[in-house]
Amino acid sequence: MSTHPIDRPADLDVVRDSYDRVADNYVDMVLTTGIGDIRTVPWLKASIDAFADSVSGLGPVLDVGCGPGTVTAYLAERGLDVSGVDLSPRMIENARRLYPACRFDVASATDLRLAEESLGGVLGWWSLFNLPRDVLPQVLAHFARALKPGGHFITATHVGDGDRVRTEAYGGVPVRWTTHRWRPEEFVALIEAAGLDTVAELRLPADESTGPGVVVMARRNR
Repeated sequence: MSTHPIDRPADLDVVRDSYDRVADNYVDMVLTTGIGDIRTVPWLKASIDAFADSVSGLGPVLDVGCGPGTVTAYLAERGLDVSGVDLSPRMIENARRLYPACRFDVASATDLRLAEESLGGVLGWWSLFNLPRDVLPQVLAHFARALKPGGHFITATHVGDGDRVRTEAYGGVPVRWTTHRWRPEEFVALIEAAGLDTVAELRLPADESTGPGVVVMARRNR
């Protein structure tokens, strides 16, 4: 197993509690409006489809920060050997209820102990932006080491300058978390510094539900 411990974010417990509080509202939003469901956004669905095609047959896939399991279940439908983990126990409860055939566990991205060259693919799909700026590079390096040569990593995050502290979310529920925003070129540079080679980058403009974002897919070549 990995021998590279990752620093524990100081706000991890507060972030976990916040996502527990909004989990049910978030699930209701996804199910009733389609927001957060990749199948309603062609470019996001295409990105996940490209990832699925790229990792097919390479080995297990891990969805880190899977939330209620929407993407995990979609990849399972595509035939991948995929499992999901999330910091929030309530999110995982919802994921297990909605997709009982899939595998889900409670875990932080900073607590994972992944064996080197053990995974065909890793996702960090809109799930890494709460990691402090000094912790994210450690997590990315851990993911890179866990990928087999030829394995792929896909991630999406919020674009911008500086950080945004959230105090309410998903129907006015009180929360406390920080969204660490990155410029696309900074974010790509972090991924490449972790030991991965960029395969594709998709920049997303702001819309009625969220600000601008970026999707990056990268490959371990060595």
